[in-house]
This record gives sequence, C-alpha cells and structure tokens, in this order.
Amino acid sequence: MKIMQKYFLALLPPPEILEMAQDIKMLIRDQFGIKYALKSPPHITLKMPFSYNEAKESILEEKLARFLEAQKPFEVKIAGVGTFGNRVIFLGIEKSTELMAMQSSVKTFCKRELNLVDELSDRNYHPHLTVSFKDLKPGNFFEVLELVRQQSFRAYFNAGEITILKRLNQKWIPYRNLPFGG
Repeated sequence: MKIMQKYFLALLPPPEILEMAQDIKMLIRDQFGIKYALKSPPHITLKMPFSYNEAKESILEEKLARFLEAQKPFEVKIAGVGTFGNRVIFLGIEKSTELMAMQSSVKTFCKRELNLVDELSDRNYHPHLTVSFKDLKPGNFFEVLELVRQQSFRAYFNAGEITILKRLNQKWIPYRNLPFGG
C-alpha cells in the first residue's frame, strides 16, 4: 500500500544557535500564547513541504546524498527581524551567493530527480527563520514583533548538511541529516 508522507528540506543551525532561536519561540509562547511555530525546529527552508511515498524514503535519501556530494559548506548569517505582512515574523537570513545557489540547486534537483513541482516560494526564495506564524493575530502582531526585535539576535554558522524533516504527529521532526561532500 502506498502511504504518502510529508517532508521538507532545510538547513538547521547548530545546537547552540538552534537553542537560542527556540528560546525566542518559547518566549513568544509564554508571553502571548502563540505556539504554532514550535511545531518545527528553527530552520531555513530550502524546499517547501511535499508529499512523497514513505516506502521510498531510502530512495529520497540516496538521491539527495548523491546530489550533496558536490556541495561545499558555506557560511550562513542570521541578523535582523522581518515580516511577511502581519502574519509571519522571522529572523533575517543574509541572501549570500552560496545560499541562493544552494536553494536554486535544491529546487532543480527536486524537479528533476523527485518530480516535484516548483512552488511559488521556490521561485521567489526569501531565506528566513520563522519564529511566529499561523496563530499570530493582528491584534498583538506589533507587540510580538517588538519582543522579537528586543532579542537582538545575530549569529553565524557553517552550513554543511541538509536535514530532511518529516511530519509525524502534527509536528515536523528532523528525520535525516545528510552532509555536503565538498
């Protein structure tokens, strides 16, 4: 029987940065009761959620691992706070040449090797690390935004792997970390 499962591909910061970003999400939860962003670890999406046959997970991993053999690690800079309208608050990610090239390569890989369609967000890529969305209400948007700005979050890390996240029990769980080969 074919069981379709949800996955997405992302860069996860190292544990110390992940923890700091997670602390911001928890602060938002504690002060405003906004918690939807806690359903996934802090991450930078490279490929939006897609459905894939769970029985073929190993094929997904093998193809992605082969693709990543040619990739080289690169620096990711997290700085500033941004929004998408009044529905999403995020930590800004510098649009470095390397990050933009990686996302473009992942998009092409997903289309050619996994037969996935381009989403609008794949074509208009804006790297970010979401700290609040979905249950963020217009009535407290500016208060939450100010709280996030007060955290003055800045960090750098070397991205050297892609994480496959899998949807389990209404949460996104890091399923596999696949290293770059370069």
